[in-house]
Amino acid sequence: MSSGPVLVVIADSLSFHGPDRAEPADEPRLWPHVAAASLGGRAELHAGLGWTARHAWRAMVGDPRLWASLRHADAVVLGVGGMDTLPSPVPTALRELIPAIHAPRVRRVVRDAHAWITPRAARVLGAAGPVALAPAETVRHLERLRLAVTMVIPGLPVVGMLPAVHRSPFYGGVHAGRDRHVAALRAWASTTGVRLVDPAPLVADHVLGGHGNPDGIHWGWSAHAAVGAAVGAEVGRALA
Repeated sequence: MSSGPVLVVIADSLSFHGPDRAEPADEPRLWPHVAAASLGGRAELHAGLGWTARHAWRAMVGDPRLWASLRHADAVVLGVGGMDTLPSPVPTALRELIPAIHAPRVRRVVRDAHAWITPRAARVLGAAGPVALAPAETVRHLERLRLAVTMVIPGLPVVGMLPAVHRSPFYGGVHAGRDRHVAALRAWASTTGVRLVDPAPLVADHVLGGHGNPDGIHWGWSAHAAVGAAVGAEVGRALA
């Protein structure tokens, strides 16, 4: 059992997808574990596919496993907010209902139609198009998360992450909403004392050069190593 700090990481799928597939949450090459190992500690990972800051807040409210992890936390890493920036021409609430369609044939048709519409609409709408979660809503939910964890453990260091970059054909290669979220997150962090890690310069050549996961979003192991080292360094500074 490690005697170093415990990092509770609340994150999206960038935290558990590798170059080929989704990995078990305890895979040591994933960035949360790289970060914790750099400090001689361990990570408790709570994450989900496509999680926005709103999904993370729902987990905070409803998942008792997360509550148990927080009892032992020395620092919390909020690795959500990046998926919020992805184009979402179809309203997010409607998109999330697709798996709930009972008839398998209808569900497939709707899913295929969504996959056809999304990249085309994203390219047409560009910066004017809607994203999965608006910047103000991302910040609102991140602040709710910050308040929740610091109420459980006053003074608990909180580290956030800015959105990464992507080249996903599913979104037509469009990421026009990223800059607005970056500005909003930086403003939030500056008023709350949250430390931020920017993964974009660490993974841009890797992802945009086609060296990550073929989906154009998720990372290979070298990117996980770079981001994990950066997160570990930021957490270390916060703990110091």
